[in-house]
Amino acid sequence: MDIKGTVALITGGASGLGAATAKRLFDAGASVVLVDLPQSAGDAYAAELNASGPGSGPGSGAGELAPRAVFAPADVTNESQVQAAVDAATSMGPLRIVVNCAGIATPGKVLGRDGVLPLENFTKVIQINLVGTFNVIRLAAAAMVETEPVSTELGGPERGVIINTASVAAFEGQIGQPAYAASKGAVAAMTLPLAREFARSLIRVTTIAPGIFETPMMAGLPQAAQDSLGQQVPHPARLGRAAEYANLAAHIVENAMLNGETIRLDGAIRMGLK
Repeated sequence: MDIKGTVALITGGASGLGAATAKRLFDAGASVVLVDLPQSAGDAYAAELNASGPGSGPGSGAGELAPRAVFAPADVTNESQVQAAVDAATSMGPLRIVVNCAGIATPGKVLGRDGVLPLENFTKVIQINLVGTFNVIRLAAAAMVETEPVSTELGGPERGVIINTASVAAFEGQIGQPAYAASKGAVAAMTLPLAREFARSLIRVTTIAPGIFETPMMAGLPQAAQDSLGQQVPHPARLGRAAEYANLAAHIVENAMLNGETIRLDGAIRMGLK
């Protein structure tokens, strides 16, 4: 599917993998809706994108162009806030791309130094990473099915693409990652059933499972620790870059045969115990 002229909704779009994906799609001609928490840098980042490229159509003033990047503040677990973000996307044109990057990676051993892991700590990770992702999928899919199909370059109609974010922790979760691994494993597990269900609506569903990437969460570690983690990657022996995730997301949109699959993006790393 051609990216140009579509509308893309990206959760976690104000930073990290989401921000890089928003820029990649914006540069390819999509209008983008950045979904992130109200206290994020979403407004500033949308303004930065708009300053880097032309708008999409008539604006409110003479000779003005409507912005192609907008910020929609939302908690992905909140139904009304996510619906408002979807409505903002559909007001800009045909919503055909959804990329779910919002998530948290709060660590915690079941039996830690401070005792048993509080149930609410586990539940919070599941709620944001899994329930939040599903909440966005269901509301965005309801809007996607109302769009007219478009022809792909190699033939065949298509309405849209949903790309989720799992993690290699879904397959090799480390000590202290029971909640994170469970949430990301569930995202990977629901990819195929969703792809099968949405096939009749001409909507594809895929998931990217990144390895160790340069993200705001990773930036909180000392440089020596980041370098050490990068050296654990067989090749290339470094941390993944957000632009590499974004490039894969763009390729998934453009390649109509990618469907129902979880794709590892990890430099061949296989995580150890800890």
